[in-house]
Amino acid sequence: MRENFEKYAELLLVRCLNLKDDPRPLLVSAPIRAIDFIEILTHKAYELGVKDIAFDFEDEVLKHEQLLHLESENLLESPFWNKKIFDEYAKKEAAFLMLYSDDIELMKDIPSDKISLTSHQFRASRPLYKEKQSKDEIPWCIAIVATLGYAKKVFPNEIHPLEAMWNAIFHCCLVDQENPIAAWEEKTARIQKKASLLNQYHFRTLHYENSLGTNLLVELPKKHIWLGSGSGNTISNMPTEEVFTSPNRMGVNGVVYSARPLVYGGSLIENFSFRVENGKIVEIEAEQGKEILEDMIHNDENACYFGEVALVDYDSPISNMNLIFYETLYDENASCHIAIGAGFPNCYEDGVHLSKEELLEAGINSSVVHTDFMVGTSDLKITGTTWDGEEYLIFENGNFALKER
Repeated sequence: MRENFEKYAELLLVRCLNLKDDPRPLLVSAPIRAIDFIEILTHKAYELGVKDIAFDFEDEVLKHEQLLHLESENLLESPFWNKKIFDEYAKKEAAFLMLYSDDIELMKDIPSDKISLTSHQFRASRPLYKEKQSKDEIPWCIAIVATLGYAKKVFPNEIHPLEAMWNAIFHCCLVDQENPIAAWEEKTARIQKKASLLNQYHFRTLHYENSLGTNLLVELPKKHIWLGSGSGNTISNMPTEEVFTSPNRMGVNGVVYSARPLVYGGSLIENFSFRVENGKIVEIEAEQGKEILEDMIHNDENACYFGEVALVDYDSPISNMNLIFYETLYDENASCHIAIGAGFPNCYEDGVHLSKEELLEAGINSSVVHTDFMVGTSDLKITGTTWDGEEYLIFENGNFALKER
């Protein structure tokens, strides 16, 4: 296990954050229950020459106790959700490593308004970090670590769930290969090839259809750009399978159904759908967590619009593990997904140099919310129409089908 811990730490610090070539300050946000791995990662960071490391430790049990017993006004000052330290380190042009491991069973008895309030505070309390992150001005990476509570949810029938969870992480992140960094160079090259192909076609609309009932027409801004993680010196999501862009916030119409559960603020949301008119979510249905979704889309005036569409093969390596990870980072890489809330300035031509108002005018959404939900199924069909009116099959039977021009 230690050897894989060391390989995983090196992958995150060297390939994802590029600290070998640029040993800048580092902020690590992580669950304290994964301390064995954090100690190895910290040692590796110092070996790479990092001189300033700060820790933002999390604990799901203590979070639950605060949510259960404290009033809303007291929660807002808790360091679990008030992330001022992110802006302190954003001023230092630091690198950011966010490690997650949510025990969602703990949050069943927490009212939805508290979940929404603290999730909003988590995002709103670090505006400088979010601005620099959205413009790719700082290196950042999101990854998963294993803790016992989370492992039991993913592997309820395993005798040793923690070991099984770590092995799943190592497999998904290619840590079980001889040279994970080289393996990721090959994978990101394939992802970039897909993004380049989509940019060559220059689609005006994407039409999503599947047997769940999804029938959604998505307009794209004329100057949109498709991206894939890993094109430069960093990888922001570990693992990643997606190519993505931002839609025209006012140009989405139809109905879209979730294909996998969503965990938001530690709470589970299942079997839900949205009806969308002129970009705005106007109706929500859900078997579980409807109140959380309703609170989410009212976080601010633009939280009810979409900010991202991402394409992932249904036959992706993570999907083929036949696991529900109950963590968006992994589940979104097993399925095409769409994000509620903020769009990406770097998914619009010269967007990183535009103001918030200019981006909104161009169709790129702005919100404190950015929540991915999974829509990909084995029968998902996506048809693209170019600005010249030509139609092409982008996805068929859940997988990428677009041909080289």
